[in-house]
Amino acid sequence: MTNPRIHLTIPAQAEYIDIVRLTLYGVANKAGFSYEEIEDMKVAVSEACTNAVLHAYDFQHFGLINVTFQLEKDYICISVKDSGSSFQFEQTVSKPVALHNQSLDNIVPGGLGIYMMHALMDSVEFRTDLGTEVILTKRISRKEELA
Repeated sequence: MTNPRIHLTIPAQAEYIDIVRLTLYGVANKAGFSYEEIEDMKVAVSEACTNAVLHAYDFQHFGLINVTFQLEKDYICISVKDSGSSFQFEQTVSKPVALHNQSLDNIVPGGLGIYMMHALMDSVEFRTDLGTEVILTKRISRKEELA
């Protein structure tokens, strides 16, 4: 049997992101991920979907987000792809800026979601050929097997 690949297409609207989160929960739970790993992945995937909702399409045009869950033996690869305006990753992610001792008025929004994706996933890749594709990978820890 080949490794399962699950595809999901949703409108690029915030109210549909929950469908992606629920699907991720089902797929990751079936694959053997822990509750904590699933929660981390839900945050990272939600960030990727939210970026597509907010930045890929202008509000005049209808857009779609394609999400693919690819299960492998010891990891999951999640692709979140839109066909809207491409995202300039290098310009968005510059040197990290410390947020300690700063007023909330001085904090500029943007880039924190990308930081969280990197912190919560084992691998994050951006492709910006036609639209934007975010590829998130997480390995299964399987702590229970080591005990």
